[in-house]
Amino acid sequence: MHRFFVKKENIYKDGITIEGEDVQHISRVLRLKEGDKIVLCDQIGTDYNVAIENMSKYTIRATIIDKEPSKGEPFIEVVLYQGIPKSTKMDLIIQKCTEMGITRIVPVFTARTVVRLESEKDEAKKVARWTKIAEEAAKQSARGIVPQIDMPMNLEQALKDSKQLDLVLIPYEWEKDISVKAALQGNEPKSVGFFVGPEGGFDTFEIDKAKHSNIVPVTLGHRIMRTETAGFAMLTCIMYEYNQMQRGE
Repeated sequence: MHRFFVKKENIYKDGITIEGEDVQHISRVLRLKEGDKIVLCDQIGTDYNVAIENMSKYTIRATIIDKEPSKGEPFIEVVLYQGIPKSTKMDLIIQKCTEMGITRIVPVFTARTVVRLESEKDEAKKVARWTKIAEEAAKQSARGIVPQIDMPMNLEQALKDSKQLDLVLIPYEWEKDISVKAALQGNEPKSVGFFVGPEGGFDTFEIDKAKHSNIVPVTLGHRIMRTETAGFAMLTCIMYEYNQMQRGE
């Protein structure tokens, strides 16, 4: 069934109003009609099964049939602190991590970050684009929320931000003793964060800063992964370890 996100303020006691680009998509692309059923999500974890009641050029009114918690949301909050990579690699990272269940993605400027955004306006444009990618991926993967994409931070800000999380990891190619599985076992956190460097990884002094912030270096094995692969691999490990890759009722 077709699925769309709506603003919470557009949800009423017995109906929901759809606005914006989705109106054109529903009427012109999908060619849905009055009486057709779709799923609308409030972006905070509730799905509404609705029937299209009436359609106009700019809005669609739908009648609520029933509602239920979104089944596509993990119970654990997971945050990725991603060193900003070159080209469109961030697009892929956001898309795939959204599909896997990420809660929030924080773009981070690190010592080896090549990309430079010249102004707050440039940053805002990037974040708006990344948020749109997250929204489209969330629709496709039946998520109950659209992951939050933060404005870019420097590493010091990101380390400080991560202190609010229960457990934070950082994959590091020179770590030999602690695997991701070992770091996760025995913990029952409500929130997990992890840092991934840009191309070239983290500098040694950045790893030292992370350790001083009680972040746990872990190994992903002998293979060196690209930055666009490492985050997805880490997220998969976390979701698997905490049983978030099983299909419930």
